[in-house]
Parts: sequence; structure tokens; C-alpha cells
Amino acid sequence: MYTKKPESTDGLKDKIVFINRCSKVVKGGKRFSFAAIVVVGDQKEMVGMGKGKAAEVPEAIRKAIENAKKNLIAVPRTASTIPFEVVGHYGAEDVLLKPASEGTGIIAGGAVRAVMEVAGISNILCKSLGSGNPGNLVKAALNGLSKLKLREEAIQMRHAPAVLLD
Repeated sequence: MYTKKPESTDGLKDKIVFINRCSKVVKGGKRFSFAAIVVVGDQKEMVGMGKGKAAEVPEAIRKAIENAKKNLIAVPRTASTIPFEVVGHYGAEDVLLKPASEGTGIIAGGAVRAVMEVAGISNILCKSLGSGNPGNLVKAALNGLSKLKLREEAIQMRHAPAVLLD
């Protein structure tokens, strides 16, 4: 896994993926609450996802952004795409991520498109293989991106000396 922590969380762009309204019937009528799913990224190499719940939409979004900044992962890229094809998995959702040639653009559904845009990947082919739940789609896409390695890292891992256990 490509691991690099951000120096600061300044300059992050956020995108709202999904806002859910939930209602609870009480004596005086209906009480609404909101849940927001947000992805943040620096459009260079860092991307993260967060969820927030509150009685008001702006507060739910703020909480989701704070949560996403805590869960950033680094995404290795080659030019404007990913190094190799990978399948991300979360729950009942699978997301196929394929590198694409220059000029292709982001071929993806709404939730996965938001992840790729904030990650700074501008040429990629994506296919959702599952339920289509936005939360699981984003987590599956992030799982796939976390599996990526740069070519140099893979070579280094293959040629690393074997560790013997006692």
C-alpha cells in the first residue's frame, strides 16, 4: 500500500456525494435528521471519505468534511491515470478501475466520479459491480485505490531480502 501522510490538510477540495434525509415521527409531528457522505482530496495524490450526521444539512456536511480529513490515503498515479487495473471491494460492492489513455476522461458513475475528481485522476475507466449504494461505492473505490503501488515500489518489494521467522 502506498503510504504517505499529508503535511497539512490545507488546499483540499471537497465534493458532496450523497445527502440522506431521515424522519422520525414524534408527538408533535416529524423530526428530520440528515446524513452526508463527502469525499475530499488535494487533486494531486491524497483522497479521503467521511460521513456526518446532524439535524441540519450544513452541519452534517461540516462533520463529514472533518471526518474525511482524518481518513486520507495516498494514491499513486502515472501521469493522469492509475498504474494498473484493480478491483476494489467493500460489502456487496465491487468497483473495477482501469487505466485509460490520455484524453479519455473519467468514465464512471456519480459516486466513483467524485472520488476520482478529488484524487486528481483525469483519465480512468470505472465499472460498478454491485448494489449501487453510494457509501459502499465510495468505500470500494477507495479500497481499490489503496491497493495501487508504483512500479518502483513493486520491484523493490519483490527484491527485498526474505525475513526468516524463528
